[in-house]
Amino acid sequence: MNIPSTHQSVMPYLMVAGAAGFAAFAEQVFGATVIMTRLREGSNVVMHSELQIGGSTIMYCDATEQWAPQAANLFVYVPNADDTYAAALAAGATVVMEPSTQDYGRTCGVTDPYGNTWWITSVL
Repeated sequence: MNIPSTHQSVMPYLMVAGAAGFAAFAEQVFGATVIMTRLREGSNVVMHSELQIGGSTIMYCDATEQWAPQAANLFVYVPNADDTYAAALAAGATVVMEPSTQDYGRTCGVTDPYGNTWWITSVL
């Protein structure tokens, strides 16, 4: 099996209302890098895009009449959960779970302005 070097065997594919804003949120909060984007010809509608956070790829597109927005839950490891939580709130996210220390690490949850819930964790 020849998987592209920027892909993994399983990757989320998100349909969001406002794909460009979703990418900007991921860049601002998680240091994501957009690695490719295809727009619908003659428009700013994102037909397919990919971003990377660390070594993981998230595929996404603009929701349309045919493909309604669908919220996702995403678990992400970060160097500092508290700092990332603060950055997410500053970027318009809402609180799902305030930062707390659990047996698996420092963790919290936010919902981004596009309806996706991010479970943010740093290893202690």
